[in-house]
Amino acid sequence: MEFRELVTQSRSYRRFNGNFPVTDHVVRELVELACTVPSARNLQPLKYIAVCDPAVVEALYPSLLWAGYLADWPGPIEGERPPAYIVMLGDLSITKDFACDSGIAAQTILLGATASGLGGCIIGAFKRKKISELLKIPDIFSPLMVIAIGKPVETVVIDQMSNGDSVRYFRDVNGIHHVPKRVLDDVLLNFF
Repeated sequence: MEFRELVTQSRSYRRFNGNFPVTDHVVRELVELACTVPSARNLQPLKYIAVCDPAVVEALYPSLLWAGYLADWPGPIEGERPPAYIVMLGDLSITKDFACDSGIAAQTILLGATASGLGGCIIGAFKRKKISELLKIPDIFSPLMVIAIGKPVETVVIDQMSNGDSVRYFRDVNGIHHVPKRVLDDVLLNFF
C-alpha cells in the first residue's frame, strides 16, 4: 500500500466486526511499532496495557465516551464493539509532559493497524478513574488515551471543506461516516 493511501485509509473507525479476533500478539506488534518512534528528549515515557481478554474488553467498554459530535449515538452496539484496546499511559516518574510523544505513538499504532488490515479509534474521552481501578493502574501512571483496535465494518470518507464549513463529522442516511478536512490551500500559509 502506498504511504498516502495508508494515511488516508487510517481513519477513526468506531464500528468493528466483534467476531474478528485481535490477539495479544497483534496488539504487541502494534505497541512494538510505537517503541521505535521519536520521543521528546528521547525520554520514552509512554507505557501501554494490552486489553484483549473478552471479559476485560467488555468491562472496559462502559468507561469510554464515543463520538461526541454524534449526540444521538451512544457508541457501537454489541457485535460492533472493538475486540481489543490499547490503554496508553504516561509514566509520571519520567515526565509530566506527554503531548508530543502520545500523538506520534497513537498515530503510529493506527497506521500499523491499517497496514495490517485492521483499524482503530483514539479515544481521549473516558472515565480515567474507573479505568484505573479496573486495570489496577498505579498512581505513578496517568491514563492518556484508549485506542480501540478491530476489523472495521463501516465506511469513513474524507470530505474537503471550504472556509466556514463545519468541522463536525457526521453519518449520512446510508450510515457512511463523513469527516470534513481543510484543504491544503487553507492550511499552508505564507507570511513573508
